[in-house]
Amino acid sequence: MAGSAAIALVLSACGSGGDAKPSASETAGGVSGFNAATKGVVNPSDKKGGTLKLVNNSDPDSFDPARAYYAWVWNFMKGYYVRSLLTNEAKPGEDGLKLVPDLAAAMPEITDGGKTYTFKLKSGVKFEDGSPITSKDIKYGIERNFATDVLSGGPPYLASVLDQGQKYPGPYKDTDANKLGLKSVETPDDSTVIFHLKDPLSDFAYLLAMPAAGPVQQAKDTGEKYGDKPVSTGPYKFQSYDPGKKAVLVRNENWDPKTDTVRKALPDEIDLTIGTAVEEIDNQLLSGEVDIDTAQTGVQQGAQPKILLDPEKKKNADTPNTGFIRYFSINTKVAPFDNIHCRKAVQYATDKVTMQTARGGADAGGDVAFNMLPPTIAGHDDYDPYNTKSGKPQIDKAKEELAACGKPNGFDTVLATRNSGKEPKTAEALQAALKNVGINARLDPTEPSLYFRSTIGAPSNVHAKGYGLMMAGWGADFPTAYGFLQVLVDGRAISASGNNNYSELDDPEINKLIDQATAETDPKKAADVWAQIDHKVMDQAVMVPFVYDKALNYRNPRVTNVFVTEYYGMYDFGSLGVSG
Repeated sequence: MAGSAAIALVLSACGSGGDAKPSASETAGGVSGFNAATKGVVNPSDKKGGTLKLVNNSDPDSFDPARAYYAWVWNFMKGYYVRSLLTNEAKPGEDGLKLVPDLAAAMPEITDGGKTYTFKLKSGVKFEDGSPITSKDIKYGIERNFATDVLSGGPPYLASVLDQGQKYPGPYKDTDANKLGLKSVETPDDSTVIFHLKDPLSDFAYLLAMPAAGPVQQAKDTGEKYGDKPVSTGPYKFQSYDPGKKAVLVRNENWDPKTDTVRKALPDEIDLTIGTAVEEIDNQLLSGEVDIDTAQTGVQQGAQPKILLDPEKKKNADTPNTGFIRYFSINTKVAPFDNIHCRKAVQYATDKVTMQTARGGADAGGDVAFNMLPPTIAGHDDYDPYNTKSGKPQIDKAKEELAACGKPNGFDTVLATRNSGKEPKTAEALQAALKNVGINARLDPTEPSLYFRSTIGAPSNVHAKGYGLMMAGWGADFPTAYGFLQVLVDGRAISASGNNNYSELDDPEINKLIDQATAETDPKKAADVWAQIDHKVMDQAVMVPFVYDKALNYRNPRVTNVFVTEYYGMYDFGSLGVSG
């Protein structure tokens, strides 16, 4: 979730750690108090031992690195059991946006005008069973991204960039004897991997920092069941995973800290309890029964005053800008939203203030959003075609658009939403606002672990269920506009499953501008093109951004080495320890 040729020019789309940047003294000596983890390291420590107690309301979308797409799951994977060629530095502030070698011995050698990336692997890196990690394991792990018929739901970038017309089907249908038939990735020896791009892509290194670029042993690959017990390359391995209940990770004795400059590996054990009600999670956080909520979307409304009005509790909380936009998509293939005026009616009818309130208000929920690039991304500007900065609905304008689309009395539609966290109340606020202009949106809630992959991520299901509106949230996969917006609006990225272009927007002008932006090596010029793309997306009225997200997160006082990583806009899981 980050990327640019000139990283200093951009902030992470997954979250700015606040306005104040940590000084060297703050980082070295530690910081304390409200929002301290957005400025530096709280309770700095190298003390090992103990059990870190994590919790989440729902299962991950997958523990398989090729299928996972939730930001918290990437943070969890990269902190504990998935290593890739590159990773982001585990530091607070802008330093946390930098890519550093992980399995690679050094940053890549880039040749052929930016079209060839050559990596050498570190020596001594191993899987949890002690087998050495080779270049072929890297290649095989990447090839799994192509098998979307078996492994749906993950990020599409690697397959998109590396296929280059080969129509590679993934390793399960690979006719190559060694199942290593992807032509754009070469492995001349066990310690060398070479990537050949069709065209230069300044963000390519960030694709290799994703968990989906991590190595997988072909002999240990169980296909769609791999997420039940993935093989570790990091400091921890799965002792057990009981979906819907609990995952337990223990130390991986074949991880060599000499090969890993990023992960602290402080606790002896990582316990992740799954399926706890969100209000109960808040109670357990405040009572000290658990340490961190891995969802990192903030406590519920009932817990917010308990924290903000209690000085002792407040000093253990942070409200980072997460870099996410909370929005909902309008599907262009579901009537009557194939008519742009019906889409514009929704834009004007939406009461963003009530939706913001449902998420926690301006302090704990975020600022009112008005276009589809977050303020933390180069290319964001003040473009607001529907005059929504106030967050208030414009009933007269909505009714004018309803008349223009031939539905003066409104219409019925279905609003898809997840059934957990802040989303149900947010969806109810939208439902109430739309009803004021005669748009009756029936809510259809879904289990979060299925929601993005197969509920709204499968166009056939969207059409069958009549999902005109779909609640969503998005943070950058890497901190550039390409890393944030491309997958949401590129018409060529629409897929049968694991689709992220929920509106099914396929605009030739937008697609052409995306190609222009991705080929641009000057970050400022690229950002200007992405601003144009953002404008055209908003003009099409296919997405309604309502909040530039913030989250009021609570940390157990016993947790050590706590800081917000700007790469994800949440606590850096792999750095956490416990004092007792």
